Amino acid sequence: MILLTGTSGQLAKEFQRILPERGLEFSAPLEEKLDISNFEQVKCAIEEIKPDVIINCAAYNLVDEAEEEPSLAFKVNSDAVENLAVLCRRFNIFLVHFSTDYVFDGRKKEFYIEEDLVNPVNKYGESKLKGEELIKKHLNNFLILRLSWVIGEGRRNFLYKLFNWTKQKRILKISCDEVSVPTYVEDVVHTTLLSLKKGLKGLYHLTNSGYCSRYELAKYFVKKMGLDNILLPVPASSFILTGTGKAMAKRPLFSAMSNGKISKELNISIPEWEDGVDRFIIRIYK
Repeated sequence: MILLTGTSGQLAKEFQRILPERGLEFSAPLEEKLDISNFEQVKCAIEEIKPDVIINCAAYNLVDEAEEEPSLAFKVNSDAVENLAVLCRRFNIFLVHFSTDYVFDGRKKEFYIEEDLVNPVNKYGESKLKGEELIKKHLNNFLILRLSWVIGEGRRNFLYKLFNWTKQKRILKISCDEVSVPTYVEDVVHTTLLSLKKGLKGLYHLTNSGYCSRYELAKYFVKKMGLDNILLPVPASSFILTGTGKAMAKRPLFSAMSNGKISKELNISIPEWEDGVDRFIIRIYK
């Protein structure tokens, strides 16, 4: 039995789509009924559902807002994660948790591997790193998967925002010096479930293959969508303010992670990011 948390997010929605196709038994309580920051609520859910595995998709991922309200980011991304870790140890449950490329500072200028030193440059990254550390403190039986630039069904991904921007303005300025790996939720779910089947444990980077800048991603998306918008490459430093007029959080400029370790362990080839974007477009927009 799998217990799924954070059920309204794009990653959890994909698990809820694919798990029934696989014939896997799972429970996905609404977030108002399973607030992972509430220890007793999580404990009661575990005692009722009796899961063998918890897949934690709950996260606070508003990077800019985390600078203004770091306590909320840490409450969800680290304190609540500690609740899960403590209870998973108590009830002998395997924990799958998702982290982020933003645990790195972006100075390496080549693919990050799991053994690289972490050094987050914003509160969001700090809160996610703290969550990783708390899992390692309390558990030996876990799988932490670091993701980047996740694309799926929902409003909190770059391509959803980009599509809205294309309807508002013909000429768009897009960051050309932020580089990472767009990662499609379908590939995350398939690889996660294969990892569980194969008994993988520890920390891995899970991304699509290849890498690109936000500008390259936007250009690819606009072309595939048949749109006539003009995209202008500009440095990330051009964007000083958020849409609310508040200062944007600092971001690592190069945070592309290698999926080589997990690919080798599972003996698979994870699709290129372009392939993931193609499937996302067909499913959501075509």
